[in-house]
Amino acid sequence: MFLFAINSIYPVLGWVGTLAYLLAYFLLSVGRINARQLSYHTLNVVGAIGLTVNALYYADLPNVVVNFVWGLIAICALFVIYRRRKKKQN
Repeated sequence: MFLFAINSIYPVLGWVGTLAYLLAYFLLSVGRINARQLSYHTLNVVGAIGLTVNALYYADLPNVVVNFVWGLIAICALFVIYRRRKKKQN
C-alpha cells in the first residue's frame, strides 16, 4: 500500500505542475497578473518543480531539462523582483 502511495504521487505532481503553468499563462494572457509580479513567477516555480519531479520519475530527460531551466529562470526573476522591491524601500 505504501509503495502504491509513493508511485501515485508522481502523476499528481505532474498535474499540479501542469495546472500551475497553465494558470500562470492564462492569468498573464488575460491581464490579471504581469510578468513583474511574484505570483506569476511563483506559479512557474511550482509548475517547474511538479513537472521536473514527474519527468525524472518517467526518465523523460528533455522535459527534465526544460522544466528545471524554466524553474531556475523563475527563481532568478523572483530574486530580481525581491531585490528591486528592497532597493525601493531604502
